[in-house]
Amino acid sequence: MTVEEINTEILKHAFMRWNDTKGKSTDHWLGILADEVDFRSLADGHSTLEFTSRRRSRDEVAEYMNGLNDQLEMIHYTVKFYVAEGDRVVAVGSTAWRNRSTGKTFDTPKADVVRFKDGKIVAFYEFYDTAMVLATSESDASA
Repeated sequence: MTVEEINTEILKHAFMRWNDTKGKSTDHWLGILADEVDFRSLADGHSTLEFTSRRRSRDEVAEYMNGLNDQLEMIHYTVKFYVAEGDRVVAVGSTAWRNRSTGKTFDTPKADVVRFKDGKIVAFYEFYDTAMVLATSESDASA
């Protein structure tokens, strides 16, 4: 297998588990991360989504995942296709979650750009409709 095929299989398996467990396969994700990782989310620590701030280690990504699961409940995580070149794999699909405090849901297009080194994730950048996600984290003004 090529490095692209190996890295794609690692990511496919992780995302299948992520969807099947509705976001509870944190230990699996932590196991495929390097000790030092550049983990970024498009919301970048917005005040209603503080868990999305930039993370630089496996332990910090664990904090991200705990915050994600504390604040949101996964409905689905669907990857439609993967594109790999060299040490990078891009996963493109969609994801839907329910905000636990507001009860609001979102379903957004999603792209993850992942870089591997020696079979471990060393960089992870997630892209999604931040306006949609932020709207579900804010209470209605009339409430």
